[in-house]
Amino acid sequence: MQKFLTDVHTHSTFSFDGVDTLDTMLKTAHEKGVAFYGVAEHFNYDSCEAYVKELPQDIDQDGYFHKGRHLQDDYAGCMNVLIGAEFGFTFDEKAIKRYLEVYEKYRPDFVVNSIHNKDGWDYYTKKPYYTADGTLKDKKQAYGEYLQLVKQSLDAPYPYDIVAHIGYCIRYAPYDDVSITLAEFGAEIDEILKGIIQRDKILEVNSGYYGGLCLPTEEILRRYYVLGGRKLSFASDAHDAGRILDKREEIVDVLKKIGFTYIIVPCRGEHIKVEL
Repeated sequence: MQKFLTDVHTHSTFSFDGVDTLDTMLKTAHEKGVAFYGVAEHFNYDSCEAYVKELPQDIDQDGYFHKGRHLQDDYAGCMNVLIGAEFGFTFDEKAIKRYLEVYEKYRPDFVVNSIHNKDGWDYYTKKPYYTADGTLKDKKQAYGEYLQLVKQSLDAPYPYDIVAHIGYCIRYAPYDDVSITLAEFGAEIDEILKGIIQRDKILEVNSGYYGGLCLPTEEILRRYYVLGGRKLSFASDAHDAGRILDKREEIVDVLKKIGFTYIIVPCRGEHIKVEL
């Protein structure tokens, strides 16, 4: 195995919250020496109607995959471009049908499976941390609900490769101590990690967390390794070109200390091992 730079799971202006165009993102990735670059635009069919009205999240499916496939050809031979999708997990049958239709029609190179929402509301809105009457939930309750959703998402009825940013709920948590630790949630986290391993899925290491190094945390990554997990992907989750490869060197150092020797790049069902 040769050492290559990877960044799988980034966004462009095809996503509702993207800053830079797909052309700019790929050009920058190439300039930074990325060997495997994955775009996973948001397919947020898990958001409730009220939130969609607040922040329009529908995506130009045809435009994205048409543009992406052409750019993929343009960079062939100098950078491996993966045109993927990020599916926001939900129990809603209509949304699930849309995800399946996207997969069947466009055959993304990989799918990132994510929990962003509870009851249709993104954790970004703060609503999942509060009861219907506006009372702040105990952290144990709020995080427990989130982890239960992550566990349930492992059995998503659509094909997926990567389990994304475990611990997303701490990004916007309104608690004095936002940490998610094994001491508090060890049983729930173990169930998730074992489920990922049993299903031969890939655990994402996401550097798009500004309160620390990455999600999941180093403690959880160590636990994953102890349980026998070896399949990791690296994601900057960049929504602008400046964040491509963000914190990757620091994260790789941590992964090596834990014992990991390679990263995984998923592409059309194949799990490509790339040496750290």
